[in-house]
Amino acid sequence: MTATLDYGDLVLLVDHKKRRYLVTLEEGREFQSHAGVLGHELIVGREEGAEVSTTKGQRFRAFRPTLTDFVLSMPRGAQVIYPKDLGPLLLLADIGPGVRVLESGVGSGALSMTMLRAGAEIVGYELRPDFAARATKNVRAFLGAEALDRYQVELRDCYDGIDEINVDRVVLDLPEPWQVVPHAQGALRRGGIIVSYSPSITQVMRFTEALQRASFAEISTTEVLNRTWHLDGPAVRPDHRMVAHTGFLTRARLLAD
Repeated sequence: MTATLDYGDLVLLVDHKKRRYLVTLEEGREFQSHAGVLGHELIVGREEGAEVSTTKGQRFRAFRPTLTDFVLSMPRGAQVIYPKDLGPLLLLADIGPGVRVLESGVGSGALSMTMLRAGAEIVGYELRPDFAARATKNVRAFLGAEALDRYQVELRDCYDGIDEINVDRVVLDLPEPWQVVPHAQGALRRGGIIVSYSPSITQVMRFTEALQRASFAEISTTEVLNRTWHLDGPAVRPDHRMVAHTGFLTRARLLAD
């Protein structure tokens, strides 16, 4: 990655009110908003963090987006798993280089690109062609075309079964994850990990009951709450707003017998 911004780069523009805009630099193109027009050529060649101005004098800072920036700003059709859950999920599933993952419910690809960037190899099951196409496009946009060598999305229903065998992880973002438990038991290697993201505690209860009836142990459920703080000189307090409940993360491991 070069030190300066260039055509083809994804760029995050941030104004003085911390409003954020995601653009891809293209020759001859312009970024247009209520704050005026900003030609892409004025960004190219600048270093990250440089200040650029529109035709109306509105100033923006230009950065390469982080994964969090991209997930929150990328085009999407399905609701994404938010960054506050993506990080813990990555650790709960113990995702690392070469880990083979069966992911079901790929949606817009937020979880996929998080695991791919950690080095995983993913086979994804997705029912909707538009979601599958969107996830693949988002992965390519943020990680580059080479990441698609480790990313295979199939149009199929995980409730009907899993063809893959001896995978290291099964990661689910589905309304009825308990339906996948018998299939995951046959697809996972011994000691493999299954993780499910569920918005409702009743989903967690049914999923946990299915895991307990099958050959899974080390079952746990986690909820992540995210509270930022306001710091302005001597005025120090928690922010009035926080990201509280989004979903539950349930994890288990497959036994050998």
